[in-house]
Amino acid sequence: MTAPELALRAATPDLDATRMDVLRAAIRCFRQQAFNEVTLQGVAAAAGLELRAVQALHPTLNDLVIVTVRAWNAERTGPLLPVAEQAGAVAFLRAMLTANLADPALMRLLTAMVDLAATPGHPLAPALQRQWGQFHAHVQRTLTHDVGIGRESPSMEPADAAEQLIAIYEGLQLQSMLRPTMDVVASFDRAVTRFRDGWAHDETPHVWDI
Repeated sequence: MTAPELALRAATPDLDATRMDVLRAAIRCFRQQAFNEVTLQGVAAAAGLELRAVQALHPTLNDLVIVTVRAWNAERTGPLLPVAEQAGAVAFLRAMLTANLADPALMRLLTAMVDLAATPGHPLAPALQRQWGQFHAHVQRTLTHDVGIGRESPSMEPADAAEQLIAIYEGLQLQSMLRPTMDVVASFDRAVTRFRDGWAHDETPHVWDI
């Protein structure tokens, strides 16, 4: 197996050979095509299977999408989790940005998922919102740990800081997809430097009149 295949297998150890073939094929399709262009028929062809074999595992494209997002995200994020423990939340999100630059297709898919996750009543919305909530909770827990060990200022409120960091991470990520020449990591570093300076001041922030 290649390194990416080993990482995917580590992220999804319970999948049998056919399910893994379908998952790999789905990831290949989402790498090569826009989200709305991927079909179960195309994934079946990429996996070298008949359509009915894929439908037996994933009756609809929605079923396949949620499995693919979960597995692909775990493959990307899993190896970076030690960074959060060893170097903190800021370093973790910076490493995520770097990983996204190396494999931008996953971020394209996740960005496409935002519309579905935010659409009231959409069948994928609850699962996608749970995944996003788990990501937010992980960043907040890491920031709490960072404060506890003195890595971040004791005046920093982890819940607020998690919102700010993720807003910067996701906002800059979106900009970089639309502005390919942008140095997204350098922009992140500049923004976080400003935030950390604010976290270090134990005072009520001034709210600008708008």
